[in-house]
Amino acid sequence: MYNRNMQKPQFVENQIYHIFNRGVEKRNIFMDEKDYFRFMHDLYEFNDEDRVYNSSYFLKRGPRPIEVQPQYIKKRKLLVDILAFVLMPNHFHLILRQRVENGIVKFLQKVGTGYSMYFNQKHERVGSLFQGRFKAVLILKRAHFIHLPFYIHFNPLKLMPNYQSSTSIEDKIDFLEKYRWSSFPDYIGLKNFPSVTTRDDLLEFFDGAREYRKEAVRWLKERDLRLDKNLTFE
Repeated sequence: MYNRNMQKPQFVENQIYHIFNRGVEKRNIFMDEKDYFRFMHDLYEFNDEDRVYNSSYFLKRGPRPIEVQPQYIKKRKLLVDILAFVLMPNHFHLILRQRVENGIVKFLQKVGTGYSMYFNQKHERVGSLFQGRFKAVLILKRAHFIHLPFYIHFNPLKLMPNYQSSTSIEDKIDFLEKYRWSSFPDYIGLKNFPSVTTRDDLLEFFDGAREYRKEAVRWLKERDLRLDKNLTFE
């Protein structure tokens, strides 16, 4: 069970963790599209053992696909594999696999510091942006591993205009496909931020992008989308 007062697990290489955090006092941490793009840029750029010397945008904006601009591609020494993500107005969720010792802590320190400095300067504020240190849960149970990507990818349905439990499954899927700040589009074969995530293992587990979409439809049909209380992040 997820506990608000949980102690951070000991991060171990090749283990998978659910990482999440929210804005201090539940404030929004993304105010506009530029903020979302900046956080996506940071997820890509700061996932590197080497220091970052150039903070320019690596991710090309505009209609899909959104990809790393070729002139900026460099060989990175990844700290983590980002298996899945979703950004919501006042919080974010990540599924990370640690690649090197202390990789998750280093990665999230870099992302948190870099994004907070950007946000505070842009929005003319001071002080902490996030509510304390990030929360982390080690994923051990197979059922949890299967459930978690869908829980994360379904989060944006809370933002769907006029959303009701009676809303059609295809309308829900269509909304999720168009929600840019999630790895869901990449998992169903629509290139969105393909350079940010490592998807091979999960896609192999779910038998490919087409089957992942079918499984998402099945989950939506079988659940009333009242999120499991053990997983809800408020």
